[in-house]
Amino acid sequence: MSEKSNRDHDADDANDRELINMEFESMVEGLSLDESSPSTYLDELENFVDQNRFIAPTPPRKSLSASFQSALSAFKKWKDAKTDRDDDGASL
Repeated sequence: MSEKSNRDHDADDANDRELINMEFESMVEGLSLDESSPSTYLDELENFVDQNRFIAPTPPRKSLSASFQSALSAFKKWKDAKTDRDDDGASL
């Protein structure tokens, strides 16, 4: 290549780089580098309204004899079940 074509090629590269730099600077000009905000994501989580959260029900307390009677009736129901399976209900 001749020396003249090398100079033209270098001038074109310089112009392209200058245009790219100018475009980049115009895009960055509108950005704010201040990352401080009045609240963070964790603050927003703390202030989240609890209306959509699951609240587990609290069953009423049973006396010892009532718990035993409930367990006994559940066992009898399981034992006297009329099914064609002789197992405990667990299957693979």
